[in-house]
Amino acid sequence: MGKIILTGDRPTGRLHVGHYVGSLKRRVELQNSGNFDEIFIMIADAQALTDNADNPEKVRQNIIEVALDYLSCGLDPSKSTLFIQSQIPELCELSFYYMNLVTVSRLQRNPTVKSEIQMRNFEASIPVGFFTYPISQAADITAFKATTVPVGEDQLPMLEQTKEIVRKFNSVYGDTLLEPEILLPDNAACLRLPGTDGKAKMSKSLGNCIYLSETEDELKKKIMSMYTDPDHIRVEDPGKIEGNTVFTYLDAFCKEEHFERYLKDYKNLDELKAHYKRGGLGDVKVKRFLNAVLQEELEPIRNRRKEWEKDIPAVYEILKAGSEKARAVAAKTLDEVKAAMKINYFDDMEMIREQAERYKK
Repeated sequence: MGKIILTGDRPTGRLHVGHYVGSLKRRVELQNSGNFDEIFIMIADAQALTDNADNPEKVRQNIIEVALDYLSCGLDPSKSTLFIQSQIPELCELSFYYMNLVTVSRLQRNPTVKSEIQMRNFEASIPVGFFTYPISQAADITAFKATTVPVGEDQLPMLEQTKEIVRKFNSVYGDTLLEPEILLPDNAACLRLPGTDGKAKMSKSLGNCIYLSETEDELKKKIMSMYTDPDHIRVEDPGKIEGNTVFTYLDAFCKEEHFERYLKDYKNLDELKAHYKRGGLGDVKVKRFLNAVLQEELEPIRNRRKEWEKDIPAVYEILKAGSEKARAVAAKTLDEVKAAMKINYFDDMEMIREQAERYKK
């Protein structure tokens, strides 16, 4: 059995640096490692519609935004299969069958579902499609027989639910589906990058994102207005590192060589933190350093995006070809699932012969 990756994003807006450090950057590294036989990257538009059903144009317009972000970050269509979820109807059929293996109470206990419902104020009226999102995700993962799913920490409960569905299906119908392994970011700061306002999660709906496609000026403006330590009022005041968004971002992005280029007064991040904690280091200086670091990281991404934007039809051709390939793979898995469930009536010639013999008697 080969090593296969399945991962993706909902097209509800441009991708941000939280996506980048949480999964995108790692995807590119994995893609270029040569350690995987297949890499499937999904634009999850069907899942995006579960809480945007009344605004399909939003989802439609953001397909190209996400695709451009993928390509500008370095995802290579010759190495990774980029596809659109809704173009693979087999995923819906798999979801339908898996629904019989999960109880309502189990879905209600899923921490990710609970927090997302609360964030969207769905407590009183939850769309069924949104509620069953973990089942849909299980269909996505198992359809491509993914062995590895690189995601952020907040997706751990979803992956556990997928594993439960796989175990339940295999115990009832025989070994058919593959149980995936989750791959978390190896940098703890990247597990969940906070928003620029210090909120626990970077979110498009909260307006606290730094997008990968920000211009140089937009990026600088957002960094200079970032949340730090509210008690660090004067330069000489001791400052807190914990909960300080600027230092969390430096943990995620900063390397020692950045100090040689942009802040020669310090050898590394530990020295910078120590100075801030004892006092005598202003927020503006730290923010300027972070701006230099992030500008360096995002500039090549911005430049690649500008090149791809010149040929949008080519981007759609990449998505079309990827969707056709992905559908062929999902269709094969669906055939195997239906055979295991004994609902492949017209393909099971042995069953047809047995029935014919039975009625001859």
